[in-house]
Amino acid sequence: MKPKPDRVGPSQESVWDYPRPPRLEAVQKRIQIIFNGVTIADTHRAWRVLETSHPPVYYIPQKDICHACLSPGESRSWCEWKGQSRYYTVTVGAKQVANAGWSYPEPTPPFAAIKNHVAFYAGPMDACLVDGERARPQPGQFYGGWITFDIVGPFKGEPGSMRW
Repeated sequence: MKPKPDRVGPSQESVWDYPRPPRLEAVQKRIQIIFNGVTIADTHRAWRVLETSHPPVYYIPQKDICHACLSPGESRSWCEWKGQSRYYTVTVGAKQVANAGWSYPEPTPPFAAIKNHVAFYAGPMDACLVDGERARPQPGQFYGGWITFDIVGPFKGEPGSMRW
């Protein structure tokens, strides 16, 4: 059963207005990721994927990510919309998180723009920033959306949301 969407305030958008199948949208905002005290990504050229009930997932061009901080992982997953993914381990100094980021090396045609881009889970990072605002991670172990003040839910991944 679809939950009742939260009230949308000025300058906010509801994840319940996002489409299914998801939509890809260019982002002009500054996106930054900090891990172990180091800025590992900083861009104004990100893309976001918008899907019903999910906060946006931000994809950052590999050119704007610290290459020395990323190493390919063994994990893979399949998305019915974007195709086969590969995961990355993030390492800065002695701190390391496996499967902290993912990409689609050969995305499906509607998502071709995110080829050579990487998305990151907000939870294991020191901070994921959208125009300077610290994003909260989407609830649940599997989901990679970032929640900012301008995005309202309820969100997939919250308790009781399994059948949405």
